[in-house]
Amino acid sequence: MFFQLTPQLIFPNPALADEDGLLAVGGDLSEQRLVLAYSLGIFPWYSKKEPILWFSPHERFVLYPDEVHVSHSMKQFIKSNRYEVRWNTAFDEVIQQCSKIPRGGQGGTWIHTDMIKAYTQLHKKDIARSVEVWLDNKLVGGLYGVVSGKVFCGESMFSLMPNTSKLALIALCQSGKFNLVDCQVYTAHLKSMGAKFISRDEFTKALRQHLAYQ
Repeated sequence: MFFQLTPQLIFPNPALADEDGLLAVGGDLSEQRLVLAYSLGIFPWYSKKEPILWFSPHERFVLYPDEVHVSHSMKQFIKSNRYEVRWNTAFDEVIQQCSKIPRGGQGGTWIHTDMIKAYTQLHKKDIARSVEVWLDNKLVGGLYGVVSGKVFCGESMFSLMPNTSKLALIALCQSGKFNLVDCQVYTAHLKSMGAKFISRDEFTKALRQHLAYQ
């Protein structure tokens, strides 16, 4: 069962999401609604021609920063010092690059014009942030996400060169800025770096705890 949102700024209890995590349909991508959604462990994920779909998976794929796995080859990659990591200097470029990533089984990207506009507005308020990897002053990898207290809710990442998205994620984890990285949904790439499933209850408890630092 899922719920139809009204203009009122409210979401149903995330525990009422259906089996695939779909909780609600409709609403808007305003700053206020997005901030509320992320504070409740809810995120939008939909294609351009669909109504806005809001999800709260029964299991959450997360990465605890102090558990991030850095392989031997990745340690050597970092020690090369060829790449520079920057924060929030090219958010627009990062989200545009993420929107170009082919999605298996999808006709297009979920990072479409409305999503880009909404998250760019969040970035202007320092609610959405980017981690960027540069080589010779060219952007070659990175990620972006939403900050909710001490939780970084990762949205997407990209690599134009091998290992650069991994470098961005490791930099995020080793920054000391966050106690939890919400990866939202499973990918083998993130699993290899230490991400794991926790229950919605565990995630909600951690989210409430870390929101106290907001």
